Amino acid sequence: MDKTVLQIPVSKSLRTKAESAAADYGFSSLQEIIRVFMAKLAKKAIEVSFQEVIKLSPKTEVRLEKMDKDFSTGKNVYFAQTTKELRAQFSG
Repeated sequence: MDKTVLQIPVSKSLRTKAESAAADYGFSSLQEIIRVFMAKLAKKAIEVSFQEVIKLSPKTEVRLEKMDKDFSTGKNVYFAQTTKELRAQFSG
């Protein structure tokens, strides 16, 4: 097999974080995940898109967990057949 070396300058911290992420995904090394990606890219067998992960604050996480629990148990959940009924529930 004809081989070549691809050198990409990156910071040490980026490399360390990327190696950890590759391991989390089950790859044996950063080189392995890059080879798999490049092979699929060369065959045009993947779509490339970049999507940011949305991180919620700890306070918001707690709030949403409470809301989810409330919905599951029917607590603080209101039902209305009409807008008039809905308004009446919140007008006190």
